[in-house]
Amino acid sequence: MSYYFNKTINGTFEEVIDKVTKRLKDEGFGILTEIDITQTLKKKLDVDFKKYRILGACNPPYAHKALQAEDKIGTMLPCNVIVQEIGEGVIEVAAVNPMASMQAVENEKLNDVAKDITAMLENVIAKL
Repeated sequence: MSYYFNKTINGTFEEVIDKVTKRLKDEGFGILTEIDITQTLKKKLDVDFKKYRILGACNPPYAHKALQAEDKIGTMLPCNVIVQEIGEGVIEVAAVNPMASMQAVENEKLNDVAKDITAMLENVIAKL
């Protein structure tokens, strides 16, 4: 089982960020964090890096269920979605596979939550 699922689409980087954010919202996710890796690496290391952003997505009702089932699960939240430019006008979007990450946690109550979140994130990627 892969730890992520992805899709490559054409468009500008910012257009894809907007599209991903909208698709996540359609599935009940909000963006809690946004890390601009390009800017961070330039600022901290003075290196140039391709356009690469990490979106920390959260579906509050499911995050609540997961935290009720396992209080340490916060170490694996939020669900990260990356957007990276892999070529001129070619953008890859990848999302963490919650089923893969939850395998490390031996808690049956989390399986249903992970299955649902996995399906939602797969739907986001498929609709791009």
